[in-house]
Amino acid sequence: MSKKQNWTENHSLTPEKLALARQVLTEVRRGRPVMDSVRKHPISTGGYLGKHVLVAAYNQMVEEGVMRADVRLLERIRLKPVRTLSGVTTVTVLTKPYPCPGKCIFCPTDVRMPKSYLPDEPGAMRGLEHNFDPYDQVRSRLEALKAVGHPTDKVELLILGGTWSSYRRDYQEWFVKRCFDALNHREHREHREKFKKTSVDSVNSVVKSGELIESQALNESASHRNVGLVIETRPDEITPDEIRWLRHLGVTKVQMGAQSLDDHILEINKRGHDVESTRRATALLRAAGFKIVLHWMPNLLGATPESDREDFARLWDGFCPDEIKIYPNQLLANAELYEYWQRGEFHPYTTQDLIDLIADIKPSIPRYCRVNRVIRDIPSTNVVEGNRRTSLRQDVQLVLEQRGTACNCVRCREVRKQHVNAEKIELHDLAYPAAQAEEHFISFDTPDDKLAGFIRLSLPSLDAPDTEMSDLAGAALIREVHVYGQSLPVGAEKEGAAQHAGLGTQLLEEAERIARGRGFNRLAVISAVGTRKYYLDRGFERGEFYLVKNI
Repeated sequence: MSKKQNWTENHSLTPEKLALARQVLTEVRRGRPVMDSVRKHPISTGGYLGKHVLVAAYNQMVEEGVMRADVRLLERIRLKPVRTLSGVTTVTVLTKPYPCPGKCIFCPTDVRMPKSYLPDEPGAMRGLEHNFDPYDQVRSRLEALKAVGHPTDKVELLILGGTWSSYRRDYQEWFVKRCFDALNHREHREHREKFKKTSVDSVNSVVKSGELIESQALNESASHRNVGLVIETRPDEITPDEIRWLRHLGVTKVQMGAQSLDDHILEINKRGHDVESTRRATALLRAAGFKIVLHWMPNLLGATPESDREDFARLWDGFCPDEIKIYPNQLLANAELYEYWQRGEFHPYTTQDLIDLIADIKPSIPRYCRVNRVIRDIPSTNVVEGNRRTSLRQDVQLVLEQRGTACNCVRCREVRKQHVNAEKIELHDLAYPAAQAEEHFISFDTPDDKLAGFIRLSLPSLDAPDTEMSDLAGAALIREVHVYGQSLPVGAEKEGAAQHAGLGTQLLEEAERIARGRGFNRLAVISAVGTRKYYLDRGFERGEFYLVKNI
């Protein structure tokens, strides 16, 4: 039996499987552990029920009225609940292969993929499987998440694929519109043709005037609302014109490859920009209210573990990213760096070197920053020499526990499944200087220092970069409002869930109080399309690219 046939058989929903699943659910509702009950009811052809079958049976029973919707039961049978424990459901889509302006020696090249991506990386595989069609990628991912019990009504779209800003703007607009069409489940006849993986010029997909705006407007009340739109680009691509375009598309978060904050390291790795470019880009993005994610790469050509420790500390001097991805450089055969290695000019760190390095720097990460990743999920078969482990986060966590130290980044403090007592949480305001702005990380923390929710308030200084957008003139900026806990469907409530304790409204009120006290009379929020109504209900009004409020 082929791998595909085996997968299809294991994931099919036969009458026998659904009948067994109903028995399992009945027992679980009476208190029996999920896996105990699953093992008690094996499938006649061999093996046991997958959680996707339990979820399918649960949905059937609710639809038939056999039982009422039970959030706690669904939580117990959901596959990989951590995917939505941060409060939103992330859907990743990949753009088509297209030339990148960068010439980085560490970056892999594969003609089938966008620059820096490999066809056997998990997220990238889905893009290749769907011929990089944005509609198909989003719909497929939504259906897969729903099948294993995850709510999909609050979706963060993560668009990956090299340097977004290097793609033609008509392609960008078409791509984003098709993502929104998938969230809105609108399959327009004129766009049904499969997206051809040739040149952008061959794509007859220029969005007609107003079509993207129409799709965005529909999404404000759609069943799958976009609560965040993320792209990745290079620091030297960020200009006032570019950020205005990004806001037109609905982008709220920008990932950039800083890679290093040492000009010599950037130069010998042929990065193509300097540290000052990264500094200017982060300052301009902050002044425009975007959430900022920086990629940082230890083990570049010319670096040592000692120099990487020093370099990492520079991230918190003015740059102050809201989130980071730690991507240790990995030696790949299809990257120019491979030739340096063959000549003996480059030596990858060992796995233990990386674990020790990350364990040393992780406790220094400020409480306002979230560590999204500590390693890229590149299959080990692609790595020529050096670290092949993709579980570095867990390895580092073990070392920190052994040392008696801890990381206090946002991700490590998220409340997740923990019950939140709204009467016992405390409001804290962490103020810190960033490039031409005074930042406030205002958070609700539990008695054991877990993070129940936060808001990022930015107060631009007089010398802040000019964004050339009237919405932001003289305004304090709300760059993010996030309340943690398992993502729940719109309208659903769960006792003790942070998302439904009114924390978001309280955080907005505190941000407004601080901004007013600092002399600001206007407040602007960089709202995602699907969260506009949330802010409109709280006194904000529509501007050109932002929601604004006089305070």
